[in-house]
Amino acid sequence: MERNLTTGSVLRNILYFSLPYLLSYFLQTLYGMADLFIIGQFEGSASTTAVSVGSQVMHMITVMIVGLAMGSTVSIGRSIGAGEHKRVSAIIGNTVSLFMVVSVGLMAVLLLLVQPIVTVMSTPAEAVAGTRAYLTICFIGIPCITAYNIISSIFRGLGDSKSPMYFIAVACVANIALDYLFIGAMGLGPAGAALGTTLSQAISVVVSLVVILKRKTGISLHRADLKLRRPVLRQVLKIGLPVAFQDGFIQIAFIVITIIANRRGLNDAAAVGIVEKVISFLFLVPSSMLSTVSALGAQNIGAGKHDRTALTLRYAILISAGFGLCISIVMQWIAEPVVSLFTTDPLVITAGGQYIRGYIWDCLFAGIHFSFSGYFCAYGRSEISFLHNICAILIMRIPGVYLMSTLFPNTLFPMGLATVGGSILSIIICVVAFVYLKRRGAFSSLSANV
Repeated sequence: MERNLTTGSVLRNILYFSLPYLLSYFLQTLYGMADLFIIGQFEGSASTTAVSVGSQVMHMITVMIVGLAMGSTVSIGRSIGAGEHKRVSAIIGNTVSLFMVVSVGLMAVLLLLVQPIVTVMSTPAEAVAGTRAYLTICFIGIPCITAYNIISSIFRGLGDSKSPMYFIAVACVANIALDYLFIGAMGLGPAGAALGTTLSQAISVVVSLVVILKRKTGISLHRADLKLRRPVLRQVLKIGLPVAFQDGFIQIAFIVITIIANRRGLNDAAAVGIVEKVISFLFLVPSSMLSTVSALGAQNIGAGKHDRTALTLRYAILISAGFGLCISIVMQWIAEPVVSLFTTDPLVITAGGQYIRGYIWDCLFAGIHFSFSGYFCAYGRSEISFLHNICAILIMRIPGVYLMSTLFPNTLFPMGLATVGGSILSIIICVVAFVYLKRRGAFSSLSANV
């Protein structure tokens, strides 16, 4: 399972690692979109909005868990690059122990906050009951969501992005089948969508554990590795916490945008919810580049090959920006047909087409700062990623969307376009930070344990 990413063609390694990761992201996004798509075929706008609002909350929680797990991926990658296999076992053991505690605590707290969350989201009255049921069931499944993402972060740190792809494929197939059973056949609505999501995650975790136990994976854990060690935790949390908070604030920004849309009425709320799902799908390439740069960069940093890390960043920017430009142009012609895949309501289709035509340009610029974020994380400077994202959210993204919503109450296009300003500001901060740190020699020396 362990793969050395410190030799051979950098571009080939990027493609080898990122394509399975990209497919994993595709399946994970399809996994989330399936709920929205299937419930749209059997239920009305109220149920669609309930699943949209609830899944956005769950997405925020999931990406924060993934962000925190980034600390494990990078730490494992550095140690693999440096050939320190005993330290790898300690990092894996501490990761398992840490996230077990986090998942149980998070589940308990969130179950107590279901109603306040529904209220804060300004959920339309018609969708309140469905949203409450969806969140309650999904919150119970948080330990399964956490377990899957722990396993995936460990495999990717070892240089293996294929195994997580297989695990999420199992979850995706199970989720679609269970959605049709619970929503279509049994008519359970949003609660059925949540049951499908939770049970399919549990199935994926069971399958991944069976694979780990039966296949020679290279993971060797002892009871002593599960004992929490301050130096190991410090390294994991130093990298993971800023990423988790950064991703959390990004999702909060999306939630604020959802709240703004919810206050415009049910049709705009449904349109924004659908487009957010579509955008999360289209952002697969930029997102995969962030994780690819982090994982490949970490191994090369551990091996002392800093020039390969810089080259990885360069290729990632070219790939993600090129994709973003192409998809932004194409979407101008196919916006309404894409939205119509998730709803038959003509008013929602029109509003969704307006929103996505403006929003899609963010895919071009986001790919650039995502790549920089992966580079900074690989060097243990994830606080820079946190900084540029917070600045973008507070200075540009939320104020811009609110202003456009106020000035243009009859169209969602300006609201979508307002998101682009945040990414442009992020790029400026990333470039300034990169030049400053490079001149200070921050990217030319780093041990595996820092």
